[in-house]
Amino acid sequence: MHSRKASKHKVSLKEIVGDRPHYNIHAINQLDTDIKERAYSLLVPDKVFQLFDIDRNTFLNRDGDRVFTFKTPQKAAFAIIEVREYPDDLDCIFYLEIEDTPFFKVSISFLIINDLRSPRFNTDKDEQGRRTKFGTARRNVLEEIRAMQAGLAPGQVRKGLRLLRHFFPLSLQFFSSMGQDMITAEPLAYHDAIIFENYGFDYIRGKKLMQDINREFQPGGELFEKLDGSTPFRQPGMHKSVRGRSWALHDGILGEPWKGPEMYRSLEHAANVCTFPGQAY
Repeated sequence: MHSRKASKHKVSLKEIVGDRPHYNIHAINQLDTDIKERAYSLLVPDKVFQLFDIDRNTFLNRDGDRVFTFKTPQKAAFAIIEVREYPDDLDCIFYLEIEDTPFFKVSISFLIINDLRSPRFNTDKDEQGRRTKFGTARRNVLEEIRAMQAGLAPGQVRKGLRLLRHFFPLSLQFFSSMGQDMITAEPLAYHDAIIFENYGFDYIRGKKLMQDINREFQPGGELFEKLDGSTPFRQPGMHKSVRGRSWALHDGILGEPWKGPEMYRSLEHAANVCTFPGQAY
């Protein structure tokens, strides 16, 4: 057994990597393995270590098994952090992918925080076992219905741990320490874009689409009229919630594939953008 004392971290990125600037992901990936792993682990909220009894220094769980996986090739401009409760678990507790952009910024490409104690819905694979790619390549409608009825949003296989409020301050501090002045993100679904708005993100592109969606979901609007019960994902009243709208859009109510917006967050101040006033999740 290993010692699991004090999971909270007090160190900063600068204390780990030194005074030399590490402006992008590619630069951090050049560091020695133990240093860059310590650095990237700063992006994992303390709550993950506490809830699942993981040692922040060794990345070992209560049984002494390493449950962190870092994918940070030296030649790559991306980094992936995977945290599981046990090494052989199918689903991660925490999954984060970040990457350099062509414009010398850093992007949050992918983020999942799963509640492993909640039921799993196999929306990630169709009935033949093929990956759905979050419903963009193919769908498992029966599992999606079950997930929706359980309160999940499109793309989720389990409920979340509600740790975004812990993650975002860490990410802002981390990227600021790199010398960045902003971060970017491309939300995979409508509800993701609304969540990013709530954490101070603005739009590089796609703001008009989000505003148009809100307008057309108002009574009398085109999307409102399409909530006619023709599918389980187009029930009357679904316009009232972020999750309801997201399922309808996932179901193709726009008449064309959902093309997510591109967003950014200044590291100095939050934007005040809301394309769904009076929203309920």
